[in-house]
Amino acid sequence: QVHVAESGGGSVQAGGSLRLSCEVSGDTYGSNCMGWFRQFPGKEREGVASIYRDMIYTYYARSVEGRFTISQDSAKNTVYLQMNSLNPEDTAMYYCASGYRCVGDALSTTDYNTWGQGTQVTVSS
Repeated sequence: QVHVAESGGGSVQAGGSLRLSCEVSGDTYGSNCMGWFRQFPGKEREGVASIYRDMIYTYYARSVEGRFTISQDSAKNTVYLQMNSLNPEDTAMYYCASGYRCVGDALSTTDYNTWGQGTQVTVSS
């Protein structure tokens, strides 16, 4: 079984940067893709970025493309989400997820079977 745990959230002013980390433990061979999602109050969780285990393919939501970067350090079993040029509309709870049967851009919640507890990101204007 795979376990994931996020860290690195916090408060930042508009235009600033944050880096989220997601540590993966357990049966890491059961993880073929990793994703970052976010959830606004009263809204469904939405995909932000994903990376396949081979690290060749990464995908981004249009709203963050060019500002966010997903990466992976296999030696540390950690996935990162570097977030630059943050704006108040990025304020949300961010979740890391691990998936086994990933399809296409892997930005759908249905691609994932293991979720972290989430970390809050707050961007002030």
